[in-house]
Amino acid sequence: MCTQNGVRGLMLDTYDFNNDVWLCHSFGGNCYNITAFQPAINVFKEIQTFLDANPSEVITIFLEDYTATGSLPKVFNASGLMKYWFPVAKMPKSGGNWPLLKDMISQNQRLIVFTSKKSKEASEGIAYEWNYVVENQYGNDGMVAGKCPNRAESPAMDSKSQSLVLMNFFTTDPSETGVCGNNSAPLVSMLKTCHAASGNRWPNYIAVDFYMRSDGGGAPLATDMANGHMVCGCDNIAYCKTNSTFGTCVIPPPPPPRAPTPGGRSSRAGDVSSAMGVVSHHHWSFFLGLASLLVLLLW
Repeated sequence: MCTQNGVRGLMLDTYDFNNDVWLCHSFGGNCYNITAFQPAINVFKEIQTFLDANPSEVITIFLEDYTATGSLPKVFNASGLMKYWFPVAKMPKSGGNWPLLKDMISQNQRLIVFTSKKSKEASEGIAYEWNYVVENQYGNDGMVAGKCPNRAESPAMDSKSQSLVLMNFFTTDPSETGVCGNNSAPLVSMLKTCHAASGNRWPNYIAVDFYMRSDGGGAPLATDMANGHMVCGCDNIAYCKTNSTFGTCVIPPPPPPRAPTPGGRSSRAGDVSSAMGVVSHHHWSFFLGLASLLVLLLW
């Protein structure tokens, strides 16, 4: 599963289908045979297995929810995930601070679930996303350089009544080849644009397509940059110095130039290999409510 690669957030579209809850990427609020992916419980059980095996990890699920009242609690209970549920009652209101990750882990409340249906917060105990999160526009309209508008359902990006920021950066029609360019310098540029649009807040969640593909740096670099700024005030989480004051950064020297090889291309400053070399040996860091997580779109 993608969680083995550092992904800690999932966007899932849930529908009532075939007398069960299914994951679909559909239209008109209905799931069809041609748009159905698989029963939701299959993915929920994968998440449960991951949380069982990794007691220090936290997962967030964003549900674009088309199910009737009562459908989701049944499948969450059947999956075994309720033992990890982070309750709505503990979620901060009016833009307050989230609990520290270490506290969520110690209490074993390591699963956060948001729904797009406002009524579900009261009826099912599933948090209504836009009470807690601001989110920019998804698809092509959200990829215009220099702009970071909120999606229609979300409060304004600079609203401080929500303490979490989700940044989408993926095209309307997924392209496994075109995504390499998008998940590189444009992704980092949008990270900075959305930071400014969100009232100088770095995103807690970064949602991309084909998260392992890029022309250099990619989603891991963008995540490390956001983490660095939030955790220690540095341009990269790798520059944070343990047990130091905020803003204390240890920036490694640039790698020495490569010796030319017969028949090979000369190295250029800022090329793909140089950009990757800075971050490839660092483990990704994820601190919910403090720093940034990579989100996978799973339809």
